[in-house]
Amino acid sequence: MGDLSKDINSKFDNYKVKALLNIIYTSNWISSCQNEFFKDYGISPQQYNILRILNGADAPLKVQTIKERMLERSPNATRLMDKLCAKNYIERIPSAEDRRVVKIAITQEGKTLLENIPKDFNMDLLKNLSESEAEQLSLLLDKMR
Repeated sequence: MGDLSKDINSKFDNYKVKALLNIIYTSNWISSCQNEFFKDYGISPQQYNILRILNGADAPLKVQTIKERMLERSPNATRLMDKLCAKNYIERIPSAEDRRVVKIAITQEGKTLLENIPKDFNMDLLKNLSESEAEQLSLLLDKMR
């Protein structure tokens, strides 16, 4: 089991400082694990998030709507979508009413990619937590925000 103090060979002034640094450290660890996982699929975690959002939508979405729904707010969401478009995982649909408006839709290739990614890929990250501990952690993180 990890101990931040040992992992980064440091001491902390108090538990609030340790908790904050632990959240940052854990966030980076999760990002690293996810980046490694998604390499095999040729996408990033942020691109997966975009595909997941589009797959769950009933209709094509505006870029701004996608950005608002992303777990990790990304200033380069348009560039992420450019890459997904180049791989034919999404498509841009121009508006017939307003040339300035472009909506984004997931393609069949994008849906197929999502179907090939295990739905429980993140569960391994939580394997050391019981369901009750996971609930408590979630409640504490909500309380912090």
